[in-house]
Amino acid sequence: MFGAPWKIRNHAERLLAWPWIRLVFFLSGVSWGRSFRIFGAPIFQRHAGSQIVLGAGLELRSTRRSNPLTPHQPCVFSTRRPGARIVVGQGCGFTGAVLVAEASIEIGNRVLLGSNVVIIDTDFHALDPAERARGAPSQLPRSVRIEDDVFVGTQALILKGVTIGRGAVVGAGSVVTKDVPPFTIVGGNPAQELGKTPGGPSGMGQGE
Repeated sequence: MFGAPWKIRNHAERLLAWPWIRLVFFLSGVSWGRSFRIFGAPIFQRHAGSQIVLGAGLELRSTRRSNPLTPHQPCVFSTRRPGARIVVGQGCGFTGAVLVAEASIEIGNRVLLGSNVVIIDTDFHALDPAERARGAPSQLPRSVRIEDDVFVGTQALILKGVTIGRGAVVGAGSVVTKDVPPFTIVGGNPAQELGKTPGGPSGMGQGE
């Protein structure tokens, strides 16, 4: 760390801010687990009757200084309807990530979301122009699931109804509109298969 003095400043700011950031969690009705590392306050928009559950060992980076890819915004967790759920497993790390759920977003263990990743399970607005003009709600949301050990590169967008399988990698700037098989690398808009990860069934995928 002494070879990277900016990290000393980041961690000092994190420790000094932790008491009031805990208050943000408390007032938002979101519990915090052991070994959290929070760089800057995230934004919570929890609808009454919904859940935001964050697992132990979570690292959230919400300040521009906290990552050289300079997140454009704090991490955002937003549930927009009663019954909506955002559930995050253990040992995850997010930088300026935005998660918006009208149904559910479930994220497994050890998932890394690069800077400014967006995950949504809703269209937000009706697709028909006349319905939008009347203020009609969005079409039915479809849940998103990201399994263990997934890495999502910076600026990626994951849309509703998608499941990303264990150990998969989503390339930077990708738009994911369909399921990604386990241990698969995808990239592009729309995201297409580019290859397989080294940790596939012949490696870590077996017996763990």
